[in-house]
Amino acid sequence: MSDLMNEQKKAIIWRLWKKGSPMINIARMINKAPATIFSYLRYHGGRLKYRAIIADSQAWKRAKRPKPYLLAEKRDLKETVTVKLSKNWSPEQISGWLKLTYPDNDSMHVSHETIYKSLFIQTRGLFKKKMRNHLRTKRKFRHSKHHKVGTRGRIVDGVSIRERPSFIEERSVAGHWEGDLIVGSQNSYIATVVERQSRFTVLVKVDGKSTESVVSNLSEQMSYLPNFLKQSLTWDRGTELSSHKNFSLATGMNVYFCDPSSPCVIPPLLT
Repeated sequence: MSDLMNEQKKAIIWRLWKKGSPMINIARMINKAPATIFSYLRYHGGRLKYRAIIADSQAWKRAKRPKPYLLAEKRDLKETVTVKLSKNWSPEQISGWLKLTYPDNDSMHVSHETIYKSLFIQTRGLFKKKMRNHLRTKRKFRHSKHHKVGTRGRIVDGVSIRERPSFIEERSVAGHWEGDLIVGSQNSYIATVVERQSRFTVLVKVDGKSTESVVSNLSEQMSYLPNFLKQSLTWDRGTELSSHKNFSLATGMNVYFCDPSSPCVIPPLLT
């Protein structure tokens, strides 16, 4: 509240308040609402304790940046929060539990929003990035409660790579491919698929990046392969394969998708 007043206004408030001027007269003098003046004075101790120079000093102190972080100053509090996060407690649960466990100890209280900020703002250096994995949402960014996740371009009924059998990862069986769409100059596109075991690479020229074009051309090219080499295809999250069900029907191959923001396709010609 005091930060809304400059030094001149603080001095006027002090002089008029000391003389016993009515609140409404003080408000008119500095062009502020009476309620603002009342809150300002109450914040600084009322008629008996208010001093303009002290209020100004406190305002400058609060304006200093960067401000110290609560969990950085209170080590015991940080350790308690860390333990609870490790046990998959939500920040809301931790905040509520602290208030119930330490009702008379404000130094052991922290809001859930402060915990969230300490987790997602890595420059604070309070928690390791991996601590976010204990949050139930598993999200990478902190959004407001009114944030809506966009649905445009999402892969419908896509099977995650996490459900891909382990023997595919071990490259012990042939016929499992990974692919991606390469964009060239002058709106040229090539679908690249790499066989995981042999690293044999197939390049498929497509007419555009639409899912109809990519799936049609890719399905035709893969149909030339013998059946034992048509086992599965793992693709990036690109929407060019959003018609993956049509690809599976045409080739008999299972389709898996990489996790968002986690490229998983093997580059061609690498060992």
